[in-house]
Amino acid sequence: MRATDWRAELNALAEAKDLRNHRGLRVRLVPQADLPPDTAYEAFISQTGCVPTRDNLHDFFNALVWLSFPQIKVRLNALQAAGIADMDGVGPIRGKLRDAATIFDENVALLVTHDVLLLEDLRAHRWQELFMSRRNAFGGDCEVCLFGHALMEKLMHPYKAITAHAYPVIVESRYFAMPLSDKHAWLDQTISRKLSHKLTTADFTPLPVLGIPGWCEDQGEAFYADSTVFRPGRVGREGRESV
Repeated sequence: MRATDWRAELNALAEAKDLRNHRGLRVRLVPQADLPPDTAYEAFISQTGCVPTRDNLHDFFNALVWLSFPQIKVRLNALQAAGIADMDGVGPIRGKLRDAATIFDENVALLVTHDVLLLEDLRAHRWQELFMSRRNAFGGDCEVCLFGHALMEKLMHPYKAITAHAYPVIVESRYFAMPLSDKHAWLDQTISRKLSHKLTTADFTPLPVLGIPGWCEDQGEAFYADSTVFRPGRVGREGRESV
C-alpha cells in the first residue's frame, strides 16, 4: 500500500502471470471511477477484464487474492456474470448462486484436511472436540487458508466473534508435505474446477477463526465456552444436531 502506485505494481505481476478472465481478456486493476454507473461490478470485470479498485485495504486484499488464486477468482466472476445475465441485470435480489458466490469471494476460509472426522466436528459445532481435543491436527492434518478479502480486512483489527464461511477441501495426506506455492496452485486449480452453478450457501459452514489453534492467545476451556461465539448446533426435529 506504500508504493507510489500499487495498482501498477500489482498489474505488472498480473501481466507476468498472463492473468486473464473467462473471456480471455487480460485482468487489470483500474480506478473505481472507470466503472460506468450503469454497469454491474462483476459484469464489468467479465466484459473488460478490468477490476475496479478503490484505495483501501478491502480492495487491496481483493487484488492480492486475484494474484494468489486467479483461477478461483476467474470462475467466481464467470458465475456472477452468468447470474447477472440470467436475471437481466442487477436487481434487489441476487439469487442463490450469486449469494453463494459473493459469500465465497468475501468471507470464505478454505479448510483443507484429510480428516473427515474433523469436518464432522466442525459441521456439528463440537467446538471443544474440534479446537481442544483435536488441536494437534491443525498444521499437520488440517490447514486453514484465508480466501475472502473482507475476512482479511476484518482480521486487521481482530475480535473474537469474527466468523468465516469455511469451505471444506478433502486432500490426501501428501498434500501437507508440498511447498506452499504448490499447495496454492493445487487449491486454485482443484477448487476452480469444482465451482459450478450448483454452488449454494449450504456448501459452507461457520468457522470462528480466532478459535483456530494458535490464532489467538489464551485458548483455554473458558475461551471456547463462550456460546455467543462458539454457538451450539441447532437440534432438529429428530433430536440430531444440524447447522
